[in-house]
Formats: sequence, structure tokens, C-alpha cells
Amino acid sequence: MAYIDALPVAKGRGSATMTEDESQAAAEDLAKRLRLLMDVAVAESGTEPTYSQIAGYLQERGTNLSRSRWTYMVNGHRYVQDPAVFEGLAEFFDVDAAFLLGEDGAATPEKVSAQLDLVRSMRAAKVKSYAARTLGDISPKALHAITKFLDEEMTHMPEH
Repeated sequence: MAYIDALPVAKGRGSATMTEDESQAAAEDLAKRLRLLMDVAVAESGTEPTYSQIAGYLQERGTNLSRSRWTYMVNGHRYVQDPAVFEGLAEFFDVDAAFLLGEDGAATPEKVSAQLDLVRSMRAAKVKSYAARTLGDISPKALHAITKFLDEEMTHMPEH
């Protein structure tokens, strides 16, 4: 799946010897995963978790998460290396910390896979709708052929 494929594992993650590029890649990777988990939370509950809810959850478990640190993390501005924060966020979003950290071989949680499948289907539907509107007076046979092609392309995309 393109979303997960776009979330590379940064080399040297968690080590003090990360290069600036590796640190930036890790920060961007973490931000993508956090935003994806926020999207899953919205899909599940109908509302996006707030900083206050997340920070409160972590505080109850003895971990402090400042607003600026959260902003750095969710926007990919700086890689934050704090195992307690990662563990707390993983618990909050009900995923393995290994997934949140993008560790090599970490399984994508089922609820994340389902959300990605839904997004992929919605995007395919938008493409079909756009093609139908743009092409205007296209024959039903040609429209069916386009739809079939798009459906086949979507099923042949790399899995997550």
C-alpha cells in the first residue's frame, strides 16, 4: 500500500548516532504514522483526539508530553526519542509501539489496514467520478471499461 510504503524505516533509529538526514526521515515517518493514527481515531469515534486528551492520557501514566513536543512530533519537525512517550502513544492509539516507531518488520494493525483500504477505495471512486464527469458523453461501454481497469489497478497495488 502506498501509504505504508511511503513510511520508510529510518536507519539508526533510536541511536545517538543518527545523521541529520536520518533524524529528519525518522521525524517525517513518525509524523505520517501519527497522522494516520489520528485519521483512524476519527474514523472510529467521529472526532479527532485533541492534544489535551492525548497529554492527559499520558500524564495519567506518569509521562509528560508538552504541546511543543507534540507539535514537533505530529508535524515532523524534529525526531523525538522518548520511549515513554512512544509507549504511551501506542497505548492511546491501541497499536504496537513497533508500528508507531516504524520498526522493520512491524505489523500494520488491522484497523490501520482497514482505514487504508477505505481511503484507497474512496480515492478510486473519486477518480471514476472525475473521469465520468470529464469525459462527458462517453458510452456506457467505455465507462465500464475504465471502471474495470481502475478496479483491477487498485487490486494490484502493493499490499500494506
